[in-house]
Amino acid sequence: MTDSRGLETRHHRPGLLALSPTTKQLLGAVEHAGGHPYLVGGCVRDAILTPGTRPKDVDIEVYGLEPDRLVHELRRFGYVDEVGARFTVLKLRTGGEDLDIALPRRTVRTEQGHEVVADPYAPLVEASGRRDFTVNALMLDPVTDEVVDCWDGLGDLRSGVLRHTTSSFAEDPLRVLRGAQLAARFDLTMAPETVELSRSLTDEHATIARERIWGEWHKTVTRGVRPSRALRVLAQTGWEGHYPQLAVLHGVRQDPGWHPEGDVHTHIGLAADKACEVADRERLTGDDRAVVVLASMLHDVGKHTHTRIRVRQDGQEHISSAGHAGAGVEPARAFLRSIGAPRHLRDRVLPLIREHMAATGNDDPSPAAVRRLARRLQPATMQEWAMVVESDKGGRGVGSVPGGTERWMELARRLGTERAPVRGLLRGAHLIAAGMEPGPEFAPILREAQAAQDDGEITDEAGAVAWLAGRIASGTVPGGRAAVGRP
Repeated sequence: MTDSRGLETRHHRPGLLALSPTTKQLLGAVEHAGGHPYLVGGCVRDAILTPGTRPKDVDIEVYGLEPDRLVHELRRFGYVDEVGARFTVLKLRTGGEDLDIALPRRTVRTEQGHEVVADPYAPLVEASGRRDFTVNALMLDPVTDEVVDCWDGLGDLRSGVLRHTTSSFAEDPLRVLRGAQLAARFDLTMAPETVELSRSLTDEHATIARERIWGEWHKTVTRGVRPSRALRVLAQTGWEGHYPQLAVLHGVRQDPGWHPEGDVHTHIGLAADKACEVADRERLTGDDRAVVVLASMLHDVGKHTHTRIRVRQDGQEHISSAGHAGAGVEPARAFLRSIGAPRHLRDRVLPLIREHMAATGNDDPSPAAVRRLARRLQPATMQEWAMVVESDKGGRGVGSVPGGTERWMELARRLGTERAPVRGLLRGAHLIAAGMEPGPEFAPILREAQAAQDDGEITDEAGAVAWLAGRIASGTVPGGRAAVGRP
């Protein structure tokens, strides 16, 4: 065997993948019909990293079988949805599993130049060379239990290198963002030649649909273990220019006593890495994980405009960033919109950024302070806030320290505000019972009552009713009766 790039090598790896009975039956049926199926892509890569696991997503590529015959065989297992007419991708839902089955592709000359077509008889080297990265071009032959490696993907995986296969990489600029999320998920470093090719695609960012961009960022923050690797890829390739809220953080200095790790850009990468560690510890998945990681990554974007450097009388520099937490909300909002993050996520991330300094200098809060913070954070939670603060404090290299929110969370548990602010005791029904007509004036009254409740002025329903009666009697709340009762 040879390990040269572009030449087929085979490595016997029995027991690499634990396939479901349905998948095994399908593979057997394809083989019986005269085809040669291979497992391809991420399921092979992940199995090499964690042998013996059952893949969540199974991608199959079938050689030696005409499309019509392949569709005929697949329909015995369930409904076949043919998508991507150009590439002949077949989606099959069977036995509770979603399978993607494709024919190999190759480039052919046409009168107009070149065209990518499906070809069941394409050489393995050529077909696998159309995949994005060498680590994703690995194939598993289920008949022989051999890993087919045409582009030294195994070597790159061992070395932690993310390298493109061929120049076909440039056909889809989204692959640069895919490279960033793969770097975050598997702690990979992009190869210099892939960096250069990616830099040549920088202007193509505008051609990518927003939902596809979000798809890659979503994987970065929900599956990543080191988002700092993704940020590094973006910086190396020049694609960071499309995310100016991140790019401007390079060189923004921090007080070395608090932040010995370096500039703000370095810090947000380390904080995001720490957030992944915290999220894994707390078993967060999906949107819950995305919220904590995104908020940790973006918590200090306000330092770009709010960092001040003053030279003291003793000649020493004093670096401060007062007000940066609140100042970070709008640039964070702009960034989240630019990557296509849905509004329900933005609404949870932004208050975490605004409030991430709430505990600074106050390690013994009052119950009122805790209740007020829980209300300011909604729809985010104090649990999420504590994780972001921990990620901030733990993302400082050798200067990392504990989060310092223990007393806040102890009180939150006692007050019942860990996951939501306390429910307002004064409600609209009380206002109606007091003789007020429902209308827009209800909202500010209820907000004021909530604030009084958070401050401990109102502690039960009777107190809420008495508070309202007092406001009516003083004329602060017009249109009601001074004597009010329960609704």
